[in-house]
Amino acid sequence: MNFNLTQIPERHKKTREHGITMIMDKGLSVEEAKNFMSVSHPHVDIVKLGFGTAFVTPTLKEKLEVYRSYDIPVYFGGTLFEAFLVRNQFDDYVNVCNEYGIKYIEVSDGSVTIPHTEKCGYIEKLAKKFIVLSEVGSKDAAHIIPPYKWIELMRAELEAGSTYVIAEAREAGNVGIYRGSGEVREGLVQEILTQIPEEKILWEAPQKAQQLYFLELIGCNVNLGNIAPTEVIPLEAMRIGLRGDTFELYLNK
Repeated sequence: MNFNLTQIPERHKKTREHGITMIMDKGLSVEEAKNFMSVSHPHVDIVKLGFGTAFVTPTLKEKLEVYRSYDIPVYFGGTLFEAFLVRNQFDDYVNVCNEYGIKYIEVSDGSVTIPHTEKCGYIEKLAKKFIVLSEVGSKDAAHIIPPYKWIELMRAELEAGSTYVIAEAREAGNVGIYRGSGEVREGLVQEILTQIPEEKILWEAPQKAQQLYFLELIGCNVNLGNIAPTEVIPLEAMRIGLRGDTFELYLNK
């Protein structure tokens, strides 16, 4: 850090497995990615190229090289995985990831219906060669999954080989673990945490109020995802009590 301050909570050091920040790149240019990395790279653990944007990004290889130069892993959004899968192109997807040097893969079923045993089979197969993040939850706001089912699905996917399970929220933060208003489904979250280790969950939390909720609930080293590139520095400040919302969290009074 730039200067000394006491009573700052200890963040796990990179390369970290707990307290990660996953960024959602929805279409940054190569130059924007360079600028983003120049200031934010110490606080970024993973970059996701949102939904199917990797397919239509004209400078994909160049942008991946920018992130690679900072040793930041990148993965394609789960929607792209599902797009290949629904077209019976699973092997093609694996080949694409290998071609582009992608080491992380998201396995999701938010847009298409996949029998869960089949989904776990994909996780198990991919986990032999990739780091797998699997997403639990539907992108359909009308599809409400009861807490016991969230726990059952998360546990099975971790056992199948997922490094993290992602709690679905979409890029807007208004489905899955959140109500349509963006409010956290607190009972659901707290019930999940009775059975699933918090360090294995990546909570999608694009809104500041959602980030604050998890920081207060779990602490500065909670795993948070779907963070906008412009929000990385503000989030890191909030994680350690240097933003009004968390200013008094770590002060000894």
